[in-house]
Amino acid sequence: MNFLLDTHALLWISNNSKELSKRLKKDFENRENDFFISIASLWEMTIKISLKKLELPCSLEKYVKTEVVQNGIKILPISLKHLALLEELPFHHRDPFDRLIITQAITEDLTIYSKDKIFSRYDVALKWRT
Repeated sequence: MNFLLDTHALLWISNNSKELSKRLKKDFENRENDFFISIASLWEMTIKISLKKLELPCSLEKYVKTEVVQNGIKILPISLKHLALLEELPFHHRDPFDRLIITQAITEDLTIYSKDKIFSRYDVALKWRT
């Protein structure tokens, strides 16, 4: 199965947080599954780091190399087809990063791993259970 991690899901995987759902942990350990992180999530993390709202144990560049690349998580770039759908996406949610993640999941036929309840207002495949 193909999954797109919401930003918090990536952070929780990397530090084995108690917030991490058992299902995500099991799916992540199953090497038959493919995991993606949106470049929008990395952009969001960069902004939060610069605003001192997020602290990583190392630079973002090193974090991506050790927590994303080495764990086989693929970085999903933003494409014009994502932006075309974003233009049409209803405004159930105003967070620009989440909206882009939603359009990427829809366009690329990915299931989003997110605890964000507002995602369920969109026609997107979601997964998060303990």
